[in-house]
Amino acid sequence: MPVTPPSPKVLFVSSNRIGDCVISSGVVREIARQVPGARITVACGRPPAPFFRAAPNVERVIILDKKKMAGHWVALWRQVVGTRWDMVIDIRGSALSYLIPARRRVVYNRSWETGLPKVEMVSRMMGAPSTLAPELFIDDRARAEAAVVIDPQLATAPGPIMALAPIAHQPGKSWPADRWGALVEKLKAEPRFDGWRFMPVGGPGDRAPATPALQAAGPRGIDFVGKGDILASAAAIDRAALFVGNDSGLMHVAAAAGRPTLGLFGPTEWWLYGPWGPRTRTVASNETRGAFAPIEDLSVDHVFDAILTLHDHYIGSGEPPG
Repeated sequence: MPVTPPSPKVLFVSSNRIGDCVISSGVVREIARQVPGARITVACGRPPAPFFRAAPNVERVIILDKKKMAGHWVALWRQVVGTRWDMVIDIRGSALSYLIPARRRVVYNRSWETGLPKVEMVSRMMGAPSTLAPELFIDDRARAEAAVVIDPQLATAPGPIMALAPIAHQPGKSWPADRWGALVEKLKAEPRFDGWRFMPVGGPGDRAPATPALQAAGPRGIDFVGKGDILASAAAIDRAALFVGNDSGLMHVAAAAGRPTLGLFGPTEWWLYGPWGPRTRTVASNETRGAFAPIEDLSVDHVFDAILTLHDHYIGSGEPPG
């Protein structure tokens, strides 16, 4: 009898950050195109790991917890060195990719950064014929976890949901928490948003920055802060009609889900790291490319006006929200 050859093995070393994992998520589909029948092992940080549990052709997820003296790389090497990989893809540009057996290596190099958005850089790295749009792989478990939280709160007052992400874990990226409260008060008074619900989303440590928005929302609030892992948060955002958030992983999640998305930027490159997709917008404290200002310079009125524009273009125009 003919012997069936083993499936090709691909190692995808992804990021420890949620946003970067979303930005490079199109790599999963591209692996299937370039290596038909491949079985994929993903190595990534703990927070974004749930993204890959339902991704096509992914058979294993290795969580890469940072350790002293680069011990996390040694631990990963021990887990993968015994496999003869058909392809190794490393968006972190680590030395690991050169220390394990592989027929082909695709390793990110910072010298390629010439002002293109990161999504396009990753696509070029892979040699893809077109841009690898970010993609979410939301499973039934995540949707059920989101429904357990949202449905009882929505039952009291059904209406469209505006998801809010008033958090960012890098210095300078977080719009002041009190302005999120002022923004929600202003949105509640706007006729376009009569009957809308306001849903802050975030992890367990994001309660403080989300509190002013939740307090301002009052009975119209839906609390999804610290209610599940990142895939459950993605499922919650996928139920929103519109998303507003700081430059964060959740902003990239919303864009990948196809929600009309507004990203708030301070002293970071909005032209490189803005949300990717046709239904996205950014608003920055300094909107001159190459110039920066503290995110505190971004006023409530400026953000409010940008939300109205986003609403009128994608929702008020009659375009379906999904």
